[in-house]
Amino acid sequence: MGNPLPHDPRLVAVLSSKAKLMIIGQASGTRVHASGKPFTDPSGERLRDWMGIDEAIFYNSEKLAIAPMGFCFPGLDAKGGDLPPRKECAPFWQPQVLEAMPQIELILLIGMYAQKFHMKDNACKTLTETVKNWRAVFNESSSPKLLPLPHPSWRNNAWIKKNQWFSTDLLPQLRKEVARLI
Repeated sequence: MGNPLPHDPRLVAVLSSKAKLMIIGQASGTRVHASGKPFTDPSGERLRDWMGIDEAIFYNSEKLAIAPMGFCFPGLDAKGGDLPPRKECAPFWQPQVLEAMPQIELILLIGMYAQKFHMKDNACKTLTETVKNWRAVFNESSSPKLLPLPHPSWRNNAWIKKNQWFSTDLLPQLRKEVARLI
């Protein structure tokens, strides 16, 4: 495996034998590592808003599963930003997690790491291209269905503003699917 983590590992995921909806994101950030609960930061607030649900539903393991590409905080880079998910984590854990949860009907792929891993050759060169192609991804995926999303980080405010179709076209479909599955 890779170099040791710069801290004790803390697994942060919500696995479920009942949920039909799953989020696959990147990896824990510093706040999530501290809390031990996924998306306990402003990006989680935005993601719940995108989905049209509150915290009670979001953290209800009978409704929603969360299994990031990296199950623990990978540490910080030289500039103080979060490192990407560790490369050895997803190939080892993602297939096992998905096999253990065959009831999942829809996976929200948050960011390029999740999209490239789960969509393989169907992921486009850029996140914008991949997310813009969401209808084809959703319609052409079998079971579970896949829906690519950008990361809900504040760092993507300019992207969201520039890509109005995300709010007008994709988010209504996301909310419709979430409501159907929860």
